[in-house]
Amino acid sequence: MDDINLHYRFLNWRRRIRDVRAVRFQERYKRMLKNGDTLSYQGNSDEVGCYVAPRPLSKGNCYFEVTIMDTGVRGTIAVGLVPQFYKLDHQPGWLPQSVAYHADDGKLYDGNPVGQQFGPKCNRGDRIGCGIYCDTIEAGLTTVFFTKNGKEVGSLVFPVAAEGLFPAIGMHSLGEEVRLDLQAEWDMEEADSVMMVDSHEDDWGRLYDIRVTGTLLEYVGKGKSILDVGLAQARQPLSTRCHYFEVEIVDAGEKCYIALGLARRDYPKNRHPGWSQGSVAYHADDGKIFHGSGVGEPFGPRCIEGDIMGCGIMFPRDYILDGEDDIDEWDPLEVLPRQGEGRIQNVLYLNDEEEEEEEGDELDQEHDGRKVMVFFTRNGKLMGRREVVVPPGGFYPTVGMLSSGEKVKVDLHPLSG
Repeated sequence: MDDINLHYRFLNWRRRIRDVRAVRFQERYKRMLKNGDTLSYQGNSDEVGCYVAPRPLSKGNCYFEVTIMDTGVRGTIAVGLVPQFYKLDHQPGWLPQSVAYHADDGKLYDGNPVGQQFGPKCNRGDRIGCGIYCDTIEAGLTTVFFTKNGKEVGSLVFPVAAEGLFPAIGMHSLGEEVRLDLQAEWDMEEADSVMMVDSHEDDWGRLYDIRVTGTLLEYVGKGKSILDVGLAQARQPLSTRCHYFEVEIVDAGEKCYIALGLARRDYPKNRHPGWSQGSVAYHADDGKIFHGSGVGEPFGPRCIEGDIMGCGIMFPRDYILDGEDDIDEWDPLEVLPRQGEGRIQNVLYLNDEEEEEEEGDELDQEHDGRKVMVFFTRNGKLMGRREVVVPPGGFYPTVGMLSSGEKVKVDLHPLSG
């Protein structure tokens, strides 16, 4: 009888050990739908959804990455490290012993619901990485670092809990979706070369559904409707010192829905340049020019892979751009309300034609007489000109793309033009 009791006690002990191991290596998530390596938010935007990986970072697996597939309504996506049994109704970084880089504001949250400025904001197509330097673990501390598109953003010394630091992802608004890679690798030497290649990223003030790698722009949006336009807008407007830029079509993608032109600095992010007021553009797929309207006019030949499209301004000799001295101080990620408005408009929904026509009339009245000649080229040959009114703050080089696979190489400062 004693042998039988001992046998059952042994079986119960093995069962408990198995259960503990199952809990230890079980992923946890709340208000999220997991489909393979894809996570999507399933809450009502009032409640946080959180995912915690089944295993902590270790010497053999010290880094992971998250690719933003969709920013949803607010883009409140957080990537970081947490204790094993972190509360799943809190964003990573909000509670003690957790740290996270938040995509919507570029802030670092270190065990506190109030963040500190850390790095750039992140959009659809961006890759956010998080890792630890295993060789720095000493006296319960390690160095945690974060990356954006393979380039290190920053690091901090962080305490390591007894059970380790677990990869975590938080979301907080409808439509947010990410792709998780828990086996990602990051090499510091490779990252240094990426930093050299990516040095041109600072040339761009606004990037939506477009990834930058050096001078290459790649469309990473869905490409399913006209609302999926990818937009890249330069940080500085054209001026008498830099009046021309060029784009080479590296890959035409599925449809070659590539547009090159000029737009106001608060141009709607889901509109091709040329479609809305305060913009003009030459479209590669049909060879038409669009000037503040969704209906284009025949202008030049269609452009295909290998073609170089150029756009510039013929400034009058005595032309001076208002506020040119203040350009460097402008925050391109902040859209300010126009004078006389009582509210801030969300440019995502600024596509109503009647509102745009009224806004265009206001621009024409306010800057009546401030006209310049915009010209376009194809492979070094002039395609045509169009006289346009300069919007407040000037015209910013803008590139639009809308179909899968599209890639262009941009030269914002060509030697000729």
